Amino acid sequence: MSSKSERNDRKSGKKQSFTGRISAPRERGEKPAAQGFQGRADTPRPPRSGDRGRADADNFLWGRHPVLAALANPARRGTGRLLATPERAAEIEDGKLAHGHKIETVDIQTLTRILPPGAVHQGLAFKVQPLEGVSLEELAEPAEGVIVMLDQLTDPQNVGAIFRSALAFGARGIIVQDRHAPALAGALAKAAVGATERLPHARVTNLSRALERLADLGWRAVGLDGSGEQTLEQALDRQPTVLVMGSEGDGIRRLVAEHCDVLAKIPMPGGFESLNVSNAAAVALYEAARAQRG
Repeated sequence: MSSKSERNDRKSGKKQSFTGRISAPRERGEKPAAQGFQGRADTPRPPRSGDRGRADADNFLWGRHPVLAALANPARRGTGRLLATPERAAEIEDGKLAHGHKIETVDIQTLTRILPPGAVHQGLAFKVQPLEGVSLEELAEPAEGVIVMLDQLTDPQNVGAIFRSALAFGARGIIVQDRHAPALAGALAKAAVGATERLPHARVTNLSRALERLADLGWRAVGLDGSGEQTLEQALDRQPTVLVMGSEGDGIRRLVAEHCDVLAKIPMPGGFESLNVSNAAAVALYEAARAQRG
């Protein structure tokens, strides 16, 4: 993703990284049930009184685009708690955008208190359960197009931005490791601007085994790595392609990199040697979409 290695180098063992290492987000709240996420070890504080307690960000969507996309998602029908200010409630009712969900009208101060600090809610919030995703086979068959695989990316803003770019450039979906991926809600869903509701995702236990299975199904894996001998333009073709993106701290892990067919880099003639991982993903997705068109 840059001209420097962004993973643990398999030969030297040296670790090089993106500028500005991002650590996993720390959020207050309950652990989502049976979703494979690891919550904080300490016990969450109980709410001060009803809705005045700080909500678990993993169970809320907020902002106009994420909430409207969730309301339109058939997988959400009949579930969730929709909260809206009077102005937004009128907009949803007039536009018939509730899709069967009952609207709870609240004032803006109450809505702000319900949500995590700093949430830019635009007068809308939707309390939901995390989406379960699809199986690897559902995502990968038939073998055609582009899939994105994220290797231990934990920053919600980056993951959300990658969902948005993947949808924009026509990717089939996104694969994440269930133990090292944030919930598709909260700040992630806000950054994705509704893409998490429209783009399928699969959660797998082991990314290396997932790449083996994808190879059996006819997919070719291209890992983004600043030390790659080929550029993305050289590495990509019209074959069904899995773009493998590593974390900003360590890049693609060694075993995952060994299961890639090729490691490729983004050439940077401007001399600046680092890209944010979500920016690198957008560049890679553009190149992959161009290669798919031939």
